[in-house]
Amino acid sequence: MNSDGRNVGESTGICSAGRYILRGSDPDHGPASLTFKKENGEVVYFNGLMPIFAHGEQDVRSFRMITSFFYVKGFVQQSDLCRTFGVTPIAVKRAVKKYRAEGPGGFYAERRVRGAAVLLPDVVEKAEDLLAEGVPVTAVASQLGIGADTLRKGIKTGRVRVKKNSQQSNMN
Repeated sequence: MNSDGRNVGESTGICSAGRYILRGSDPDHGPASLTFKKENGEVVYFNGLMPIFAHGEQDVRSFRMITSFFYVKGFVQQSDLCRTFGVTPIAVKRAVKKYRAEGPGGFYAERRVRGAAVLLPDVVEKAEDLLAEGVPVTAVASQLGIGADTLRKGIKTGRVRVKKNSQQSNMN
């Protein structure tokens, strides 16, 4: 809760209402008077009386980007962000890490997702045939263009079936 007794944390991590001052200073220009105002579904950040950034109330990516910018540039402290917006310290640290590593664009880039499945039915069939012929797992994996560990895991989980007599000798 803030000094007015209103709850400042929401699921979006953006303060619920009003205008709050974020303590801080700009090393080159003296004390900063960073404030924000949430109105009509938009959050606007001010330096003094001049608006410097705005984003939609539900735009968490922009919120994380601008608050990370304020922290990295030395305008605010982590505790100011946590107290003012009701976010956790680890959330601030993760956002700052992303900002430092990838810059502002890192918050808007497409999320990296796991690649497509490698052990498709035709690959499994070829692997089973080669393993049945006595070809070692590493050679089969190399020949099929998949990782040896991927093939071993497929064998272990039963997705790739190998005859018992050839399985023992092919696991290297």
